[in-house]
Amino acid sequence: MIKLAIVSPCYNEEEVLEESAGRLTALFDELVAKEKISADSFVLFVNDGSKDRTWSIIKQLHMTNAYIKGMNLARNVGHQNAIMAGMMTAKDWSDAVITIDADLQDDLNAIEEMIDAYTEGYDVVYGVKVSRQADPMLKRLSATAFYKLQRQMGVETIYNHADFRFLSRRVLQQLSHYQERNIYLRGIIPLLGFPSTTVDDVIRERTAGTSKYTLKKMLGLALDGITSFSVKPIYSIVYLGIVFVFISILIGFYVLYALISGTAEHGWASLMLSIWFVGGVVLVSIGAVGVYIGKIYREVKRRPLYNVEEVLYDDQNK
Repeated sequence: MIKLAIVSPCYNEEEVLEESAGRLTALFDELVAKEKISADSFVLFVNDGSKDRTWSIIKQLHMTNAYIKGMNLARNVGHQNAIMAGMMTAKDWSDAVITIDADLQDDLNAIEEMIDAYTEGYDVVYGVKVSRQADPMLKRLSATAFYKLQRQMGVETIYNHADFRFLSRRVLQQLSHYQERNIYLRGIIPLLGFPSTTVDDVIRERTAGTSKYTLKKMLGLALDGITSFSVKPIYSIVYLGIVFVFISILIGFYVLYALISGTAEHGWASLMLSIWFVGGVVLVSIGAVGVYIGKIYREVKRRPLYNVEEVLYDDQNK
């Protein structure tokens, strides 16, 4: 039997937290009865600077439920950093960690399959979504585009895998050596190279509340993933510049021909369009390079990913 920790980041999840805790408690009782996990396994809810009653609910659950532990971050640091904070804390208290969002849209039945895969020798088990029917149409389309774009940009990720995964302690120990500020776990973990496999993840609809992963956050995550693991955008700019130089040479020959043949007409429309188009390309190119420079700026500062205000474990603050 292993001592399992489930790490669940929470941001304004007061509407679903108690139900999620109840479902996880029932799951733990079942797995303990099957002797798949030890009785001292636990759920670590990580409060990521919520503005509602999320932290007070976690504290109440901790007082009444032996499985529930809590971690309160001093401010909102984002989904990926909150997961990292929970994993780095739980790795010293457990044999393995499973990360799952607090809304429990991911398939809880897959957790037992993850544990079985671990006993077969796999250190990393990814929950891969086999159906997105529970997601809104916009989210399904944007998620599909998100994974395809990453693949085109050369980012090594697991298709249709989000952040529902199993990691053994030795994977977590290795992950702790990665000191990146621009953290993107979906790209980092496949790079670790440990034996891995996948299980099916049939997602369900939220029972209450709304998704905190807005389109803006998804686009931000996609940009982080691409610019943190691929330099293809910069090379694309170079190739685009070469294409425009070639086009400008052809236009130069055409203008010269028009002047010699006397067919040239004076006009400002084409000239203005060209200036605006080329100017736009230049600005986009500068912006893309600026994104990478900005990431370098954040990395060299070496600021901590998160600050922990309070941890609830074993009925006492640590």
